[in-house]
Amino acid sequence: MKRGGVRAVGAVRQDFAPWADPGAVPFIRFENVSKRFGDQVAVADLSLDIYQGEFFCLLGPSGCGKSTLMRMLAGFEAPTGGRILLGDADLAGVAPNRRPVNMMFQSYALFPHMSVEKNIAYGLRQEGMARDAIAARVADMLKLVQMERFAGRAPDQLSGGQRQRVALARALAKRPRVLLLDEPLAALDKKLREETQFELMDIQIELGTTFIVVTHDQEEAMTMADRIAVMDAGRVVQVATPGVIYEQPASRFVADFVGEINLFEARVEGGGAGGDAGGAAGDGALWSLRASEGETAFRVDDPDEALAPGDAVAVAVRPEKMRVFREAEAADAGAVNTLAGEIWDIGYLGDWTVYRIKLDNGRIIRVTRANATRFTENPLALEERVCVDFAPDAAVILRD
Repeated sequence: MKRGGVRAVGAVRQDFAPWADPGAVPFIRFENVSKRFGDQVAVADLSLDIYQGEFFCLLGPSGCGKSTLMRMLAGFEAPTGGRILLGDADLAGVAPNRRPVNMMFQSYALFPHMSVEKNIAYGLRQEGMARDAIAARVADMLKLVQMERFAGRAPDQLSGGQRQRVALARALAKRPRVLLLDEPLAALDKKLREETQFELMDIQIELGTTFIVVTHDQEEAMTMADRIAVMDAGRVVQVATPGVIYEQPASRFVADFVGEINLFEARVEGGGAGGDAGGAAGDGALWSLRASEGETAFRVDDPDEALAPGDAVAVAVRPEKMRVFREAEAADAGAVNTLAGEIWDIGYLGDWTVYRIKLDNGRIIRVTRANATRFTENPLALEERVCVDFAPDAAVILRD
């Protein structure tokens, strides 16, 4: 996709991109922040910038430090080292209730003895807001989350999705400058979770509030976030838009953690822009590589000009970017970067079919095919001999 003559990576949802403006000032800054619990390092010398109005996601496996980072921003934990800035203010020593930040917990933590409207109004009453102002704010919040008809109900009379909406309304009622969401959709079923992701996006855009969400769910992060910080072992390993995270992962860890991936260990043989692999292709440089398993030759279009012959790398290819066809059809398919094997498993998912293919060297890879039509003539079958290929610009070369 191209915008303004620039080649874009992945879908572009909106023009909002302050991180791309050299003059933009971050709204939240983590400067060399670390956090220890005894001998355990939860966050390690981490620096990160978040901009006003962003829907930002901290993504990573359990124990990577993402919730600890959020709790330090909220004031529930103090950093062992470094600084956290919000606007121009250093948050060191500022109590949680004095920060312009509110947090929506995974458990929702609604008061069971209070109605929906009283739950939403609770924080406003604690602040001493006038009764008329509270009533108006609560009405606005009920309308925002489409819960007007349920204002008088108790939490135990609501569904999980409705309780989630009430918790969101209560968190937003005080109009925080930053809303923190800790695994906010984990308790919802899959279909409701997917619907709620888009509702949260719409609410965030309407309010313009900075949202920071913690999740281990890659689809959730990819759907909602303007940018994602992928974390591992207390460190940020990549910060980028969802499209860049998916299409241009910075390391094997990111490629493997976000979505499905086929990784082939290989060594660079030559190439690059003007090199012996054929010069430029697209916006990258065409490299010649030799896979460690089976001595397969690959040609990959990648912009990394610092590669050199002999470098050990990984060739990463997403399953949906690979083609699968019968072995007898290879000559007519114009195949490049070809691998041969047999179909080991088939998974029909409705919109996609997943093929697990056992290559001749014993390696099993995944290839997905969109089910664009209802009927398939002469479909591929188990144990059938097939070839798999991918275009030079479908793969990414990973150093780390």
